[in-house]
Amino acid sequence: MERAALLHRPDSEYAYLFEKEVMHVRLRTKKDDVKEVKVIKGDPYLIHEDKWYEESEAMVIVASTEDYDYWQLAVTAEFRRIQYAFHVIGVDGEEVFYGDRGIFEMSNETIEKAENYFRMPFFQEIDRFKSPEWVKETVWYQIFPERFANGDKSNDPEGTLPWGSQLPGREDFFGGDLQGVIDHLDYLVDLGINGLYFCPIFKASSNHKYDTIDYFDVDPDFGDKALFKKLVEEAHKRGIKVMLDAVFNHMGYYSPQFQDVVKNEEKSKYKDWFHIHSFPVELGKNGNEEGAKTLSYDTFAFTPMMPKLNTANKEVQDYLLDIATYWIKEFNIDAWRLDVANEVDHHFWKRFYEETTALDEDFYILGEIWHSSQSWLNGDEFHAVMNYAFTETVTNFFVKEAISSTKMASGLYEQLMLYRDQTNQVMFNCLDSHDTARLLHMAGENKDVAKMTLAFTFMQHGSPCIYYGTEIGMTGANDPDCRRCMVWEKENQDLDFLEFTKQLVALRRAEQPILSYGTLTFETLNNEDSYVEFTRETTDGSLKGYFNKGTKNQVVSGDTNILLSQNIEKTEAGYLIKENGFIISK
Repeated sequence: MERAALLHRPDSEYAYLFEKEVMHVRLRTKKDDVKEVKVIKGDPYLIHEDKWYEESEAMVIVASTEDYDYWQLAVTAEFRRIQYAFHVIGVDGEEVFYGDRGIFEMSNETIEKAENYFRMPFFQEIDRFKSPEWVKETVWYQIFPERFANGDKSNDPEGTLPWGSQLPGREDFFGGDLQGVIDHLDYLVDLGINGLYFCPIFKASSNHKYDTIDYFDVDPDFGDKALFKKLVEEAHKRGIKVMLDAVFNHMGYYSPQFQDVVKNEEKSKYKDWFHIHSFPVELGKNGNEEGAKTLSYDTFAFTPMMPKLNTANKEVQDYLLDIATYWIKEFNIDAWRLDVANEVDHHFWKRFYEETTALDEDFYILGEIWHSSQSWLNGDEFHAVMNYAFTETVTNFFVKEAISSTKMASGLYEQLMLYRDQTNQVMFNCLDSHDTARLLHMAGENKDVAKMTLAFTFMQHGSPCIYYGTEIGMTGANDPDCRRCMVWEKENQDLDFLEFTKQLVALRRAEQPILSYGTLTFETLNNEDSYVEFTRETTDGSLKGYFNKGTKNQVVSGDTNILLSQNIEKTEAGYLIKENGFIISK
């Protein structure tokens, strides 16, 4: 047995409260190296009285990567406290005891010592990670407000271009606004989505609005606060939740606070709101020309228009928390998406969580983090992150054909094992966004590839998101090309793609219990033919997925109850799945 591969960490994603009375325990072992794992467990104060160490309970493998197997067991405890350790049996017959003091040979002396066991000292309900239930049932739709629809030409900024008249540049305005969203809410209802994610709507100088000038006001190019309140009310009437995008890592250069620093320098009362190394900080002075790496103040990346906030400053914290709570109290928003969340300190995010969830215990907090995020997902900062690691794994297999089916499954399992189950259930899964090339562009304009990638994504753990226009076959390269104007003329929409998306969203929502809570098991991973079969399953039912990325036809038995499919043919032997074909069945 490879002892060095054994891994467990108490009070982490390896040992956590899943429900009030249920604890999940995980153990990692080397792949195919361990035949059986049993949990020895009992009350820490009754170890000698009850001799509970004489019994154990078997774990099951819930994930297998290329290198590791992950075992899991749900346990309860009469007095809501527990000691536990692992009895690990290798395929070579070796047996070991793994506990808080390390790895030992199995013996009576070892298992009888209380100090050898891991502990969950008490099932503290207040510390349990609680994710909003409604998110598990949500299909999101992301809107870049400036490009979705122009519902009110009277608020168009100077120089606004005719809608869709050209491909977008970085500085272009086309007049999209909040009225345009209100005008098309019934279109979104017909699509089937029940969550709206807006890129920033606050006053800013750019078209993307990530350089905030005034967090307490809607950008006049989009409308006003009364209009936004109406939008939220109309969305809620239709069963649609609303998530706003907040930029708390940095402000806009033209914000009043930073302009005060530009004007008054060392005498500015806001100078400690930012990370300033020397003065002046005015654009074009002291080496801070556009894009320079010798700025006299910290910024987002190397962007002088976005000076970084000092969130360790209590005045800054209080100001930002006033913003976060204001839009909840005054406009009843349901969620915040937090831009560049990984570059803001944990201390601030803990305060943010406390103050927002105090107003609404079902409020959803989503961080923009592109890498492993355990530090933010312990239940006291974010509920989820934008799951770009998931996105890369899925697109690397289905779109870029850069990894094998085994590598794809391994990547998905690795991500699931990074987090608690209740976290995985509310992760935000997008295939494209305002920050990436569009799915259809990445797929080489092959709509069958785009559809199967969407279908696979909708079958996985987490809450899926559609980037505006994907449902009608819109394409576009990286920013700014991915921010094209929404196409509203039906003759220019791909209505077949639209109908497919409606069916996919309907399937996701109809099979919500399985797709929200079900386990994921890959039964077939055919690397040579790029073919996968998997199951999502709960005690109440299951769904099967058959996805063929390869050129060789695959056969599925004929008694399959098909819910959604592409590129298949019925034969005497069953269903023939052709290249870029799939079946989702029940």
